[in-house]
Amino acid sequence: MFSTFKLSKLVLALSGCVLFGTAWVRMQDAGTTQPPAPNPKIDKLKLLPGFKAEHLYSPSENKQGSWVSMTFDAKGRMIASDQYGRLYRLAIPPIGGGQARVEPLNIKPQPGDTTKAKIGLGYAQGLLWAFNSLYVMVNHRSDKTFPTGSGLYRLQDTDGDDQFDKITLLKALKGEGEHGPHSVVLAPDKKSIYVICGNHTDVPEMDSYRLPKVWKEDNLFPQIKDPRGHANDRMAPGGWIANIDSLGKKWELVSAGFRNPFDIAFNEAGDMFTYDSDMEWDFGLPWYRPTRICHATSGSEFGWRTGNGKWTPAFPDNLPPVVNIGQGSPTNLMSGRNARFPQRYRQSLFAFDWSFGIIYAISMKPQGASYVGEREEFISGSPLPLTDGAIGPDGAMYFLTGGRGLESDLYRVYYEGSESTAAAVASAPTPEHQLRTKLEKYHGEPNPAALTEAWPNLSHPDRFVRYAARVAVEHQPVATWQDKALAEKDPQRLIQGMIALAHHGAPAQRDAMLKALTGVNAKALTESQQIDLWRAFELTFLRMGIPDGAVRNEVIGYLNPYFPGKNALPNRSLSKLLIALEAPGIAAKTLTQLALKDEPGGGNVNGEMTNNSSDLILRNPQYGLDIANMLAKVPPAQQTYYATMLSRLKTGWTPELRETYFKWFANAFRYQGGNSYIGFVDRARKLALANVPKEQQAQYAKLSGEDLLTSSGNDLAGNYTPKGPGRGWKVENALAMLDTSMRNPDFNRGKQIFGAVVCNRCHTIRGEGRDIGPDLTQLGTRFSKKDILEAIIEPNKAISDQYASTIFYLKNGQSVLGRLISQDNTSYSISQNPFAADYLRKIPKKDVVNTKYSTVSIMLPGLINSLNPGELSDLMAYLMSGGNEKHSLYMATKSEKK
Repeated sequence: MFSTFKLSKLVLALSGCVLFGTAWVRMQDAGTTQPPAPNPKIDKLKLLPGFKAEHLYSPSENKQGSWVSMTFDAKGRMIASDQYGRLYRLAIPPIGGGQARVEPLNIKPQPGDTTKAKIGLGYAQGLLWAFNSLYVMVNHRSDKTFPTGSGLYRLQDTDGDDQFDKITLLKALKGEGEHGPHSVVLAPDKKSIYVICGNHTDVPEMDSYRLPKVWKEDNLFPQIKDPRGHANDRMAPGGWIANIDSLGKKWELVSAGFRNPFDIAFNEAGDMFTYDSDMEWDFGLPWYRPTRICHATSGSEFGWRTGNGKWTPAFPDNLPPVVNIGQGSPTNLMSGRNARFPQRYRQSLFAFDWSFGIIYAISMKPQGASYVGEREEFISGSPLPLTDGAIGPDGAMYFLTGGRGLESDLYRVYYEGSESTAAAVASAPTPEHQLRTKLEKYHGEPNPAALTEAWPNLSHPDRFVRYAARVAVEHQPVATWQDKALAEKDPQRLIQGMIALAHHGAPAQRDAMLKALTGVNAKALTESQQIDLWRAFELTFLRMGIPDGAVRNEVIGYLNPYFPGKNALPNRSLSKLLIALEAPGIAAKTLTQLALKDEPGGGNVNGEMTNNSSDLILRNPQYGLDIANMLAKVPPAQQTYYATMLSRLKTGWTPELRETYFKWFANAFRYQGGNSYIGFVDRARKLALANVPKEQQAQYAKLSGEDLLTSSGNDLAGNYTPKGPGRGWKVENALAMLDTSMRNPDFNRGKQIFGAVVCNRCHTIRGEGRDIGPDLTQLGTRFSKKDILEAIIEPNKAISDQYASTIFYLKNGQSVLGRLISQDNTSYSISQNPFAADYLRKIPKKDVVNTKYSTVSIMLPGLINSLNPGELSDLMAYLMSGGNEKHSLYMATKSEKK
């Protein structure tokens, strides 16, 4: 029997990432022990002062699946759906009144009703009560168990018995899964409905299009699709939002270019927002875009494209986010305007992050025709896989956890503080906002008044107004404005006109368009205006063809003096254009930029926020590990951009230039990015090799680090990948397996698995590994197999507070998590990344209102669950031997072989 201290030391020794710190589940005031919380489901929630939480129901404990969507009906009852099952209706108790009462919803069969499924209707990722009906967004591929396929359905009670008896399919949708059809939301005027779908849902034929139906991939960047195969068959326009009437007869496309937004919310001014997802596998790459809140205006485009084709938010033909959030998995987004909360929260949007268990309050400050957003951590917990939420009739916030079959719970959060909860008075719209909405009235049918209203506003200082004006122009017959565009003398109106003409004009107009663009005095433009100009050139090349002959030379002569410039974004655009033109000398000029360690603006051009990423490491051990790895050795994003762009350059290479270029790839493989980082770099390398004479390709392949990679090119060679099949190992069955089959262990495979399950990221055995955590060389001399397994599988049994992380609660409502390394009179110094332990973040003491710490380990869940019995045997042998190949465990094997 081990003492608590000894068992704590063992847990520390085995936890591959124990130094990550703490979960939020059980906390202590520094230096003070508190008794265990009576309700762990509530205790794990971090709430702001004045707010209280209730746990109302647990679907998973009642074998009712994992709930992902909810709505309230006209009688104040909640209707919810299991992600892979049926609908349920709940009678919600008053605040402080106990548990919810739940009934499964069945749809009464009707004669000839072919949509009737065995469990009624379900598999809904969107629910809405409106027009005395329940709208259900089914997300499912039809099968024998549940034959109803993806689409929007309307359920009605036609005989007044409080049970649904009529199902109407409003529109079948092609798409399913986590990027399939999502939410259904009532319009602010309560006269229509909005639906939102992820990028794996085809855009059906619409009756009208506010975003003109001329979308393409529109990127001169050499197209590289995701090396691991994600979304490789998904093309423009990506995820989309449509407006429909209550009968589902008229569909209008409103906005597109998203990756995978789950929900829509409207603020008090009636403006629409969504919370779009990132592609975490692109972490560290120049086209990575963090999760973000987008103001989805009429006809808006947000530039998602497959693989490395994603547009920068600076492109004028898409719109920027109002706030970047960072890494995460967006689910629900809702307005707080009907909540009985303090005014600042009634004026906020609430954004749910499934991965890291955070509800953000997003406050919107009007800025011109749009907004600038600020985020605040409103509620958090771990684990807290947030799925959907709504403001109830009682003014409380209700939210669900679950998804992917995880533990599912229903919570209610309400306010009991002293601040006023009166409704906030909506601020008057800005002049730019009024102008934008006026222009948006021309997003539809041709209107003779549109050009008179829109054309002057192509040069408006506000970006959202310019965008609305251009889309209004694009809805008019091109013959009515193409000559006007080519003859325009105002540079901004000319640039916007060329973007519109690139979308709708004919290839024969290319040279006239390029002549007009080269007539612009770029030196007189601001940097953002120059980016617009370079984008107009790019779209002309893409849509009309890359010029040749004298026109090509004229364009090269016009662009050359501007590259390289002072900052990263315009340099990206210019390198793209000059490389596409095969401009003389562009290889040497670009390689000079490639050698720069940190070009101005090069590390953060897509809104990556290092501090915010560091804050997330300790929140979720699974996703946090990826972030920690990347932040320990962040790839040079601007260099990666140039190297990828150069892969399409065919001319102008010398042996010296090629040697410099291909050596870059071998060095680039040493950096750590998302799961697809290595694969993307390798695909660019292979594109570049195709431009090398065949007799020299082997030479440059070796120079570029080909030997460092696996055969697939997606990973570095030498990394062991568990073969599986894995299982949910428990101490009892793991011990039983080892007692009967731990013979003939493979030393080399055990050593490889020690790295594969990340033990070597924090610990050493016989001098190999990292010394962030305790050395494991003597592990087997002190602990039994059972002790070791318990420490791996049940790390929370006991843990020393020696390595606990501290939670710093800040005055602005945020919280920061990290290991306290040192402090002085003015600040705390904390470490948030065990793989970059030398990087310390300082927190001013004046900003901190409270600190707490935890004695709960957040060792990676399922650390060994990817291993099959043989692999687990080899790992255990390696641990018990202390990495000694001459240990008796292996000597027995050798003697048997003899």
